[in-house]
Amino acid sequence: MSRVSPRLRVVALTAASAVVAAVVVVGLVLLQTGPTPKPAAGPQRRPGPPPLTLALGVRTDREARALRRAAAVYGAGRRAQAAREFARWDSVEARVGEAFARWPAETVDRMSRLAGLHPDRAVVELNLGVALFWSGLAGAQEAWRQAIADEPDTAYAVTAGNLLHPEYAPGVPVFVPTAPLPHGFDELSPPAQLRLLERGARQSVAGKLLYGSALQRLGMTRSAERVFAAAAREAPSDADAQVANAVGRFDKARPADAFSRLGPLTRTFPNRATVRFHLGLLLLWSGQVQEAKRQLQRAIAAEPASPLAGQARRYLTELHKAGV
Repeated sequence: MSRVSPRLRVVALTAASAVVAAVVVVGLVLLQTGPTPKPAAGPQRRPGPPPLTLALGVRTDREARALRRAAAVYGAGRRAQAAREFARWDSVEARVGEAFARWPAETVDRMSRLAGLHPDRAVVELNLGVALFWSGLAGAQEAWRQAIADEPDTAYAVTAGNLLHPEYAPGVPVFVPTAPLPHGFDELSPPAQLRLLERGARQSVAGKLLYGSALQRLGMTRSAERVFAAAAREAPSDADAQVANAVGRFDKARPADAFSRLGPLTRTFPNRATVRFHLGLLLLWSGQVQEAKRQLQRAIAAEPASPLAGQARRYLTELHKAGV
């Protein structure tokens, strides 16, 4: 991605329609193609080339720009051109891209060799799993689990979690602070935006919540969890800080970690929209649509003029349009 500003923007969160669409088809989302992979009786290759995942974050260096272009070329179906562009670079990400551009003849072999050379890189394990799955071969889920174990604080781990747990909406529910972004934020480059938020996190609880939300959007969920926990320790009576601490613990392998912290906050802060809104968000992510709608309605009733109430109304509107 060439600009990260929308990903770092706080009140906008994720487009409501996108989340609703994910909830409506919950249980059917796997690489946007089909059901949870199961061991096949024999190799059964899926049609077309497999999707390539390169998570370059806020990088704006020459190589990152080139790899984004090459990935776009690959996605457009021009694999020979993509292979040439990836081959100009020596990074692990470039080697993964080149392996995918050699589909179908060389991809699995090249990715298997990369896994041996780089046993601790999530970009390799995630994409190896995709290549295996697309080829109809066993081992995809093991590779995705290894990606999470290798580098849990990356967008690759988040994507691996999507593939291992298609019963949930893709990605992670992102905490929505109510504090405004720093002055001049939109005029900065993506790396400068992140540095500005990091500085703000050292100065205030509100700054921590903004920074933690940005980290979540970049797939750095473990870092976000630590930032939110620090905010909660610093402000034990602040509803936003306590809610963020709960939301930041959401893990598709252990969803109870978040729910068990967020649920009791409805009694601690009975009149705060942030509690009900984020509980609704977690329920949406889990496919519990009717209970999610009830919590979003309670968020509106708690603070009808708040930004979160407006966001809740947008979610409810999209759910209504989707007929759920």
